[in-house]
Amino acid sequence: MTRMTTSGKGDVENRILTSAAEMFARYGYNGANTRGIASAAGVNEVTIYRHYPSKRDLYIAALDSELQQVQLRGDMLARIAESGDAKEAVTRTFELISATILPRQELQRLVQYSTLELGEDLDSLLRRHLGQWIEVIARYLEPWVDTGQLRMNNAKALVLSLVAIVLSYRSLHRLFAGQDSNPETMLDVYAEFATLQ
Repeated sequence: MTRMTTSGKGDVENRILTSAAEMFARYGYNGANTRGIASAAGVNEVTIYRHYPSKRDLYIAALDSELQQVQLRGDMLARIAESGDAKEAVTRTFELISATILPRQELQRLVQYSTLELGEDLDSLLRRHLGQWIEVIARYLEPWVDTGQLRMNNAKALVLSLVAIVLSYRSLHRLFAGQDSNPETMLDVYAEFATLQ
């Protein structure tokens, strides 16, 4: 998979970060090892430790690199602003979050492994990156909150709920429903619940 290079990083470092993101996303923090990452990056293990003093530092750098690539689509933000009612605004917000997160399978897994395998010290990294776009999206939902058309009185809480749905839907649905389907089904239920009509 070809990736955009992280600005300011050399080719070797970019290869290491790309390989690390892929390996950590596939095997988790505990399951991946620096020898395998080095092999996938076409470098030796010493080279990894020259750039990153520990496996944890490498994981944090790979996660940070993936998070830096998250971009919100302006056209989809505009669709939220143009919504005719609160339910449509929630639906369009869900579409934006899905379009931002779902294609980035490695990012999804890295975030999930971060919360499962690593400590709370990564929370500030996640909050710094994801918090920025949660703030932006929440501003588009605030008019619906202010007019009382949404059950939630906090737009950020609504956005976080939608992010949680997107991040966990596939694994929870597979686990409990035993089949693969799309998250839009759950969104319909959630959009009905979130709006006052």
